[in-house]
Amino acid sequence: MIRQLTDGTTELTPSHTVWETISSRWRRSGLRELLPFLGPAFLVSVGYMDPGNWGTDIEGGARFGYQLLWVILLSNIMAIFLQSLSAKLGIVSNRTLAENCRIHYPRPLSIFLWITAEFAAMATDLAEFLGAALGFYLLFGIPLFPAALLAGAVVFLTLNLYRYGYRVVEYVILGYVSIIGLAYVLEVYLSSPEWTQIVYHTVVPRINSESILVAVGILGATVMPHNLYLHSGLVQSRLINGSRIQNSKHVRFAIADSIIGLNMAFFINAAILIMSAAVFNRHGIAVASIEEAHNTLRPLLGELSAGAFAVALLCSGLSSSTTGTLAGQMIFEGFLNLRIPLWFRRAVTMIPALIVIALGWDPLKILVLSQVSLSLQLPFAVVPLIHFTSSRKILGDYANRPLTVVLAILAALVIIGLNGLLLFQVFGGQFSL
Repeated sequence: MIRQLTDGTTELTPSHTVWETISSRWRRSGLRELLPFLGPAFLVSVGYMDPGNWGTDIEGGARFGYQLLWVILLSNIMAIFLQSLSAKLGIVSNRTLAENCRIHYPRPLSIFLWITAEFAAMATDLAEFLGAALGFYLLFGIPLFPAALLAGAVVFLTLNLYRYGYRVVEYVILGYVSIIGLAYVLEVYLSSPEWTQIVYHTVVPRINSESILVAVGILGATVMPHNLYLHSGLVQSRLINGSRIQNSKHVRFAIADSIIGLNMAFFINAAILIMSAAVFNRHGIAVASIEEAHNTLRPLLGELSAGAFAVALLCSGLSSSTTGTLAGQMIFEGFLNLRIPLWFRRAVTMIPALIVIALGWDPLKILVLSQVSLSLQLPFAVVPLIHFTSSRKILGDYANRPLTVVLAILAALVIIGLNGLLLFQVFGGQFSL
């Protein structure tokens, strides 16, 4: 549990309430035994459906139809795999990914990794905060700057709920996710997509020099560096009467949690791109902003669709901004071994979004570019994660087996390879695959 200390700082402490409220009869049931351990991946999954995903998914669907659905599927598979490794690292080592970097790497390397992680957290928070502000603007017509301040206040209130236990915040986040999911079930239904094209492009890769920027943006929006740091800390909240259950069982529960939580994110991401392809690409509409996407939905699909879009965007921004603040705090405290108040972290990371809004920059372009920057920073989180989870010195018998190491390296190579293609394209290269 993350609890507030008297000096205003926070710390992760064991929760005694989860299993004390569960009868011994429930503990004997495998499925019911799993239930108290569901939750960390749902908080993590919020980052996989944040407004940064909206920017890349909407642009990808509007410009390329259903062609980039395979990128969302591939990204989700890698996300489940990497998040499971992150959870295992946190459970077995009893340390976050950031703490392991500080302890096991030379200080100059640790500081470098901290800087890259902070940039990733700030890029993520920029996208999430912009999304929440846009949600308030689209729903209520509040100008973006005061809408951003209102979003910050709501996130402050949500974070303050941690004083009542992590479960309270998890239920709030799950409520947000449920609203987003229901909104996009409605959006897909109203948009009448081409299901044969959806199936085809989900399993058949297609990419070229025009779509690589958006494809890498989707990857950056899906496999997120700050989530690898966040998950390794959140899983440590699942304790029984102050002690750990058998590690092997806890790891299995964490993997199940990751599969369930992140597959929810996959369906929502896919639904956003599908809606964009079915509505904007079908009508030859080049969507230049999230506001334009919202306004275009109204005449094409009706007021209900436009309203659902705005509500889902608001919930996405508020929930992901909350978890992004937690991730940023874990990164700062883990790398530097210093404690800061949650409210201070939230206040500081609001500043870039407020500057972007004050300067009048295009939110959609900022969202897409922020996700590309995340993808470029991913290797600096993925490589240490693979190193630590493959080390018998750190994880003992729970270290990655040879096949897991190979798969992890392949995932890292795919990420680095796509980044290389992006840089090649940025400097004028042309290609088609």
